[in-house]
Amino acid sequence: QVQLVESGGGLVQAGGSLRLSCAVSGTPFSLNALGWYRQAPGKQRELVASVTTYGRTNYADSVMGRFTISRDNAKNTVYLQMNSLKPEDTAVYYCNVLMSDYALYGPRFGSWGQGTQVTVSS
Repeated sequence: QVQLVESGGGLVQAGGSLRLSCAVSGTPFSLNALGWYRQAPGKQRELVASVTTYGRTNYADSVMGRFTISRDNAKNTVYLQMNSLKPEDTAVYYCNVLMSDYALYGPRFGSWGQGTQVTVSS
């Protein structure tokens, strides 16, 4: 069973930065496309960043130029560097495995981690 453990969230002022980490186990890490999602109160969960097995990245328009997704296959970990944070970035952030490099949506497996809370104050 896939396990996902997110960390690195917290409270930060607008304009600040955070780096989220997600440890993935239970699936061959290097063979999977990965993504970061977020869910704000009262809103649907949305995919904000993805990275393919060969390192190609994609971003939602709302975070383009401010967030950077990366992966470390040796550590089975995916990261999300978040800069120039805005109050509208406040949400619980989750990582997950995506369907494939050519189907960048998910989750591929049914499980979710506990997420990590990011709160940006104005």
